[in-house]
Amino acid sequence: MTTGPILEARDLVKRFGDLTAVKGVSFAVEKGESFGLLGPNGAGKTSTLRMISAVSEPTSGSLTILGLDPRRDGPEIRGRLGVVPQEDTLELELTVRQNLEMFGRYFDLPRNVLRERASELLEFTQLSERANDKVDDLSGGMKRRLTIARALVNQPEILILDEPTTGLDPQARHLVWERLYRLKREGVTQIITTHYMDEAEQLCDRLVVMDHGTIVAEGPPSELIARHSTREVVELRFDTDSHEELHERLSPFAQRVEVLPDRILLYVNEGDDTLRELHAVGVVPTSALVRRSSLEDVFLRLTGRTLVD
Repeated sequence: MTTGPILEARDLVKRFGDLTAVKGVSFAVEKGESFGLLGPNGAGKTSTLRMISAVSEPTSGSLTILGLDPRRDGPEIRGRLGVVPQEDTLELELTVRQNLEMFGRYFDLPRNVLRERASELLEFTQLSERANDKVDDLSGGMKRRLTIARALVNQPEILILDEPTTGLDPQARHLVWERLYRLKREGVTQIITTHYMDEAEQLCDRLVVMDHGTIVAEGPPSELIARHSTREVVELRFDTDSHEELHERLSPFAQRVEVLPDRILLYVNEGDDTLRELHAVGVVPTSALVRRSSLEDVFLRLTGRTLVD
């Protein structure tokens, strides 16, 4: 039995020649936790994900996965992980069921066990009615659910999900979320990367924010938002080619002002009150939106960038 964190990284470093992609990060993941790795492109999260998937060795530092050392115990660790890659890598000419059963053979599962497990996973991912259809005929959302089912064939103790709902429509995304909630209730530890802030807030118990190879913040989503942002945000758009000139005029009305190419963000506690104050002094935007603060705002505060920069 694994005691303590199910995964622990201490001063983890990954270098590629002269480039240091990961610069001494430390974090731990508890059994049954949904843990997020967030960061803009180039932040180092993909390199970190590859190390904790036991497919890329750390340059230095220590990494323990399921109580094992990936440098020494890589094959054993990988046999106890499930990985959902960012891009689906399914066999398009095979049927849905064949994809699951073929993948299960990598883990030396008996055929009768594979058949039974494939049936259970098809039901779990709501694909039973498409079991004998070729994968090429499935929708994007169905392919994504099949990729998740495939990652569960070996009954993994840790499920690693790299951008699990990229490219899916809202209905398909929510169905994937519901399946991941069920897995969490069953005790499956999940490590998730995503560019969708609502997804991170919905799925992650706790997360780290990475930038330029380091961790710049760590905690539950709600705590990060409370710590690094205001309760509400007012998004303003004006009929101008440059919003920069409005920064000084708007600053007195907010705790913080962020000027983006297409809009200005005012960080305040009461958005409706702020809008009334602006109208009272003759500041009338072409459009205005009051919303609650999100992890995207935390990102802007910590890194000066949005996740999709």
